[in-house]
Amino acid sequence: MEARDTDFPGTGCEELIPFNDKKPLKEIERSIVKTYRKHIWVKFIKAIKEYELIEDGDKIAVAISGGKDSLLMAKLFQELHRYGRQNFELEFIAMDPGYHPEVRKLLEENCQYLNIPVEIYRTDVFEVADRIAGDYPCYMCARMRRGALYSKAQELGCNKLALGHHFNDVIETTLLNLFCAGTVKTMMPKLKAQNFENMELIRPLYLVEEEYIKRFIQNSGIWPLNCACMVAAKRIGNKRFEIKDLIEQLKPRFNNLEINIFRALENVQMDGVIAWKEGDVKHSFLDEY
Repeated sequence: MEARDTDFPGTGCEELIPFNDKKPLKEIERSIVKTYRKHIWVKFIKAIKEYELIEDGDKIAVAISGGKDSLLMAKLFQELHRYGRQNFELEFIAMDPGYHPEVRKLLEENCQYLNIPVEIYRTDVFEVADRIAGDYPCYMCARMRRGALYSKAQELGCNKLALGHHFNDVIETTLLNLFCAGTVKTMMPKLKAQNFENMELIRPLYLVEEEYIKRFIQNSGIWPLNCACMVAAKRIGNKRFEIKDLIEQLKPRFNNLEINIFRALENVQMDGVIAWKEGDVKHSFLDEY
C-alpha cells in the first residue's frame, strides 16, 4: 500500500523563479542528455530498468501538473521515445482542478513552448476538497486528483499512469510516515491501482534528486507552476515542509543522510523488527521466536 503523501506530483509548492530568459527548445532538450546526463538522464533510465517501469506495448499517461517535476518528466519521456525505446505509446494529460485563469494560461504556454502535446481537462477538485476536508484539504485533494487522473488515463486506453515524484519525495514521505503515522512505509516506484482495473502507477523520477530538477528548470528559463492551490494557500503549516527543513538541518551533521535513509528502505532486517504487516495481517517477532 502506498504512503499517504500530501503533495501532488510535480507541483513543487515553492517559489521557483528562473533567472534567465527561456532557452531555445532544442537547447533545453539537448541539456537533458548532455549537461544533466549524469544526474537526471542516467538516473531516469536506471529507475526504468531497475524497477521495470516500462514494458513492451505499454500506453503511458504522463501526468503534467505544470510544476518543475512533471515538466521535466514529460521531456524525459519524449527524449526516451525519440532516441531510445519506441516500444510504448505516450499520452500527456493535465488536469485543471480549478486553477486561476492566469495559472492555467501559464500551464498552457509552458507546454506549448516545450512542445508537449498535452490534453487539459477541467474538474472541480479544489472546490470539493475545500468543502469536505475542513482545515487540511491537501490529502483529500491529492486523492481526488489521483483518481481523476486514473479515470482519464483509463478513458484514453492507457495501462500506466506516470507521476513526477522524485528521490527527495521518497525520503520525505518515509520520515513523514515515521514521525506522523508511526509506520515504516514510503512511496513505491510502481504499484497496482486498487480501484482501477489493469492500471499501474509508475514514478520514473524515483532516483532523480530535486536539486538537479531545479537546476534544469532554472537553466531552461521556464517559469513552472507552484502549488497553485488557492485553498491550501489559506492554511498555515505543512508537515512536508517541516520535514524538508529538518533534513536540511541534519545534512551537515550526518554524512550521506539522504542516501542512507533511502538505502535503509532496501535493507530492512526482518529479524530486527518487533512487528510487521503483510496487507491487513500483523505479524510479531514472537511468532518466529
